[in-house]
Amino acid sequence: MAKTSKVKNQSEETTVKKETTRKKAKATVDETVVETPLAQEPIVLPTLKNVETFSRFTDFDIHLFKSGKHYRLFEKLGSHLTEYQGVAGTYFAVWAPSAKSVSVIGNFNGWDKFSHQLFVRWDSSGIWEGFVPHVGKGETYKYCIETQEGHHLEKIDPYAHYFEVPPRTASIVWDNWYEWSDTEWMENRKAKNSLNAPMSVYEVHIGSWKRKADDEKLTYVDLADDLVQYVKEMGFTHIEFMPVMEHPFEPSWGYQVLGYFAPSSRFGTPQDFMYLVEQCHKNDIGVLLDWVPSHFPGDAHGLYNYDGTHLYEHPDMRKGYHPDWKSYIFNYGRFEVRSFLISNAVYWLERFHADGLRVDAVASMLYLDYSRKAGEWEPNMFGGNHHLEAISLFRELNEVIYLQFPDVQTIAEESTSFTGVSRPVYTGGLGFGQKWMMGWMNDTLKYFEKDPMYRKYHQEQLTFSTVYAFSENFMLPLSHDEVVYGKQALVGKMPGDEWQRFANLRLLFAYMFTHPGTNLLFMGGEFGQTSEWNYAKGLEWWLLDHGYHKGVQSLVKKLNQLYRSEGALFDKQFSPEGFEWVDTSDRENAVVSYLRKGNDYKDQLLVVLNLTPIPRIDYRIGVPLQGVWEEVVNTDAQAFGGSNKVNAGALFADQIAWQGKAYSLSLTLPPLGAVILKAK
Repeated sequence: MAKTSKVKNQSEETTVKKETTRKKAKATVDETVVETPLAQEPIVLPTLKNVETFSRFTDFDIHLFKSGKHYRLFEKLGSHLTEYQGVAGTYFAVWAPSAKSVSVIGNFNGWDKFSHQLFVRWDSSGIWEGFVPHVGKGETYKYCIETQEGHHLEKIDPYAHYFEVPPRTASIVWDNWYEWSDTEWMENRKAKNSLNAPMSVYEVHIGSWKRKADDEKLTYVDLADDLVQYVKEMGFTHIEFMPVMEHPFEPSWGYQVLGYFAPSSRFGTPQDFMYLVEQCHKNDIGVLLDWVPSHFPGDAHGLYNYDGTHLYEHPDMRKGYHPDWKSYIFNYGRFEVRSFLISNAVYWLERFHADGLRVDAVASMLYLDYSRKAGEWEPNMFGGNHHLEAISLFRELNEVIYLQFPDVQTIAEESTSFTGVSRPVYTGGLGFGQKWMMGWMNDTLKYFEKDPMYRKYHQEQLTFSTVYAFSENFMLPLSHDEVVYGKQALVGKMPGDEWQRFANLRLLFAYMFTHPGTNLLFMGGEFGQTSEWNYAKGLEWWLLDHGYHKGVQSLVKKLNQLYRSEGALFDKQFSPEGFEWVDTSDRENAVVSYLRKGNDYKDQLLVVLNLTPIPRIDYRIGVPLQGVWEEVVNTDAQAFGGSNKVNAGALFADQIAWQGKAYSLSLTLPPLGAVILKAK
């Protein structure tokens, strides 16, 4: 884990880099006695109170916070190792405007709610703060918040960097200092993340990608070796981690976030996760993080009812409660909450060097009537169903992110026809870089699930996507959501016997990688995992001992290589100029063909899909260029587990006009196979 670069996170203003010696005596009003392993006699420190009036906030900070424009609250709120009057300790600050009193409780004071009370600021910001001497890195703590009714709530620190391993729930005093050595990636990642660069994403759930022999989870450090090398070998350009933020309920897969500023302690420390990101970057792999601003759980120690009032959640449960997930929805119109959310996005991009955020459940935020019946929601001020505060938040979020981090990507999981999700804010869009193409995913899987005998009646499910493919910057997702809750694994969705199921899966992947847009594939799909995904188990890696599974994996590796090397597949992946249908009329044979085009006129790929198990011999396809064409991928090749009906050697375009083209090729189309040819 050698780190040579001097590139660092922006450190805390007075970060303590050495752990304070654990104390055996607590501060009193009169004097402080500290025992150290190096001292024979106790050291008497300067006289200090239990909590000192000390602040990291300026008046301008408070102004920004109260106006919803403070985008770096993680530098102010939370716990911060520092010094005061020459004594090491921790500064605590928490927002609890309706609290009667707030104290810090932890191992250092026996969880005594009266011994370390914070001071409320005079400026009506609702912030309670103070410096507690001798509380060092690694101390567990919570805030004890006394409500106006006299109840005492023991709450986590919403800005904590680290938490106890669940089911324990305390926050931990920690820093996020790390000496990074990924300078080369960070200086050049603009080219890796641009909209005209290949982006092939491998979606990963950290706890279930692979398990150790004793079924223990891999740590962040383990994954920095095993996962990174695997993704590099497979040729994916990015890893998307399902939420790594701390969450109490493991079966939520991370989508019920509680500690928004902390990677889950189940797998290691924040610095361990930074090391994982760093190793990705050193191996030319970008890192996308799943980010969940749409809802949070109602655990008693969490954000819900934080100071005895609806502080983070909307007080009107028609806007503040999510019926699908039985969780609570942020109050997007409250300025302090907006500062919290935007600061959180900035935090992961800055402190953890994330290369982008995939924003979860965007549709649920955009509509007031999402999953609600008539009478269960209230129209906006114009009488419509759009959630105006959430729309405003997205626009501000993306403006802030792209201003501060112009070389990253924000990607929206949005399943409706909302206009301009991935269009600039100045044109009226939401400002995301890309949007998941959920319509393509649904139509494509429905088509491939059909018996090939009947596919000729449903060709529009395969071709309709190009009607709207260029209305947004689309990413094609085959995500975790498609392989759970009885939906079966991808290969399980395919019809026919074993050979046909795997041939169909290979055909699906070829179609996906050659369709306009970027790609995302959930772990296990790349080798034909046969079971539905189970968050509590590792993937079925033993399946790679079987030929069909190894063949699918080899094909995905080949498709990644092709996608990354052929400008025809990414130069104009979001433009209609980069795509052209050759023929969609052969319904009887269920054959479709299309061209992908790069910046150079001669940079073209021809893709032909035979969607039935009947091979086609001497099948003529029109092409725009005379001369030699070469088959660069055939999903039926023996190396991929197919029957090896391939087009070997150079193919010469005949001067026979066909399908509106001046030239044509005579091809062998493999059963349930795709052929990809390149103009030479």
